[in-house]
Amino acid sequence: MGFTRAELEAHRDRAVEDLMPERPRLVFVGINPGLWTAATGAHFAHPGNRFYPALAAAGVLPRVPEVTREGFIEADRRMLLDAGIGISNLVHRATARADELTREELIAGAERLEADARRWDAPVVAVVGLTAYRRGFRRPRAAAGCQPERLGPSELWVVPNPSGLNAHDTVATLAAAYAEPARAAGVIA
Repeated sequence: MGFTRAELEAHRDRAVEDLMPERPRLVFVGINPGLWTAATGAHFAHPGNRFYPALAAAGVLPRVPEVTREGFIEADRRMLLDAGIGISNLVHRATARADELTREELIAGAERLEADARRWDAPVVAVVGLTAYRRGFRRPRAAAGCQPERLGPSELWVVPNPSGLNAHDTVATLAAAYAEPARAAGVIA
């Protein structure tokens, strides 16, 4: 399922629609869509991204979803929705790397996320990426884990970024981190 550099670049700045069940229990908020995500329309789609392997290892999902050039196969899309898992982004603009985003974009995304959280009304929202959270929410000393403030009606968590560029985390450490907000949301026991 490879893409040429030109095919990926054609999706730069494209927005990717949220994946949101009718009644989400746990919403993961990525930093922004990567070019693979923009090309496929499936969040966290890059083959090197460890998001779905970590969710499967944590027991949040029964298996790693399959992503094709056209996005999720329908059974896997349904698997996420039936589990009560929603996926959105802090910034909706696709880039090759998150460090291409401006501080202003991250701050605007954090402000918009407050309204989104009220609309979703999920028990838990987990921002995926500590550095983006610190910048966007203007909390330079924030630590990963459950945050002292809420996001609208939702308990707010910050979890590590699963990108392959975040090499110090493994699938196992990501799974442990993702299991915590999943437990808080009642997605897993």
